[in-house]
Amino acid sequence: MKTSPRTKWMVIKGIVILVLLIAPFGAAFGQSDQAGVDAPVATEASDLATPAIGEMAIPTKNLLQVIRDGGPLMLPIGVCSFILLVFVFERTIALRRGRVIPRPFVRRFLEQIQEGQLDRKAAAELCDENGSPVSEVFAGAVNKWGRPSVEVEQAIIDAGERVTNGLRAYLRMFNGISTISPLLGMLGTVLGMIRAFNAIATADAMGRPELLAAGISQALLTTAAGLSVAIPALIAYLFFIGRVDKLVVEIDSLGQQLVSLIAGDARPREAARAKASASTKKAA
Repeated sequence: MKTSPRTKWMVIKGIVILVLLIAPFGAAFGQSDQAGVDAPVATEASDLATPAIGEMAIPTKNLLQVIRDGGPLMLPIGVCSFILLVFVFERTIALRRGRVIPRPFVRRFLEQIQEGQLDRKAAAELCDENGSPVSEVFAGAVNKWGRPSVEVEQAIIDAGERVTNGLRAYLRMFNGISTISPLLGMLGTVLGMIRAFNAIATADAMGRPELLAAGISQALLTTAAGLSVAIPALIAYLFFIGRVDKLVVEIDSLGQQLVSLIAGDARPREAARAKASASTKKAA
């Protein structure tokens, strides 16, 4: 399914807005780190008077320092997060209901066919001009105009499969990111633990558990980063799968309405039904 220039522009605009929203948080981390560095040194008397204040101080780091401490595997995890953000914006725009099933077009199209204002050629031209996924399904049915309802329904099924594949584009990538990101995080943690234990073994670290604790804390950063990417990716995958299924069911329902209007063996039944209704009203 082709992406219009307007859709691409909206995706770029969304990414720029997201970067502008994230920038203040990075600045806030940097200010907290600088504040910790520039804080005045307490006097010995005050340290003795309030020893708990120094113990309660929480060290802060900026985002770049956290990424640097996490190791080289933080880079592919960051790439996964960027790809996830880009395609979440793209799918959010592409799967808007007004873009997939534009109500004005659908209502006008079905009403004009029901009133006999459109023939096969005019209906096909309207579908080509609209270019929405539902119009692609309608175009497949219009190509079988006047044929038996079984052939028209089969044309709708074939067109619906192509449209469904287009609506589900990139959704497997969300599932892949939700699977790969925590694995990258666990690999980074294992490598960090190996590096930490090697440092303990090669250094004179007897009686100094803080060296091991520092190495483990840095190794666990990759696991935290991987889960931070995988959880939103899984949520996005489930959300967009549900939206696609809902849209496909609605398109199928509209296609069945079109079958009853253009199928060759459907109009005699409609005429007989209308005649029977008119005779019933006349008898009453």
